[in-house]
Amino acid sequence: MTTGHAADETTDPGTDPGADPKTEADTGPKTDPGANPGSDHKTDAGPDPGTGRLAILRAARRAFTQRPYAEVTMRGIAADAGVSASLIVKRFGTKERLFNTVADFGPAADRLFAAPPAVLGRHLVLTMVRLRRENHSDPLLRVVFSLGNMDERTLLRERFREQVTARLAGLIGGERSELRAELITGQLLGLGATLSLHRPGAGEEATPELLADLYAPALQRLITGHPGHPDLPDQ
Repeated sequence: MTTGHAADETTDPGTDPGADPKTEADTGPKTDPGANPGSDHKTDAGPDPGTGRLAILRAARRAFTQRPYAEVTMRGIAADAGVSASLIVKRFGTKERLFNTVADFGPAADRLFAAPPAVLGRHLVLTMVRLRRENHSDPLLRVVFSLGNMDERTLLRERFREQVTARLAGLIGGERSELRAELITGQLLGLGATLSLHRPGAGEEATPELLADLYAPALQRLITGHPGHPDLPDQ
């Protein structure tokens, strides 16, 4: 699966696209699933004013989620991103650190969960749609490509569960919070998949507010429940 490069992505005029930067040995990323080694790098939480950063991250996400770690090369990511391999080294250091940045859902979760439970459903939809449009990519959907893989890509699932699903369960609280959190994140992934599948389409043309009007009530019911239900908290 390939996508076109964003128009604002540029190459680094001071580097040689044919450079052969030093990378880590392709034996898998050395990381603790409970750690957050990618957090020292800024992730795609804002505009990319011609630095190439978002193009690199988008290309790295495609590479690491679709192929085993050992098969991914800095050269390949650079070619897909339309930048030099040495620019990737400059921005991220090593292949291992780039992988850990791709596997970090923390910054997206910070924005998605920045609202109290009483209004979280609408906030989730608005933020999801706005993040997609700001960065020309979905902040969570890459985890779907790790399903069924038993290599380093399983780290994506472990990070997602820790940084997104478990964190959400703690935020919403109440009975069956883990189950509700899993269903909520599933609906968010479904929204992202739908918008990607039908592109261009009506969803792409709709405002974030309209999408929230239509989609958020189902999420909010899972978050706060409804009166009288034996397994969900009352509103």
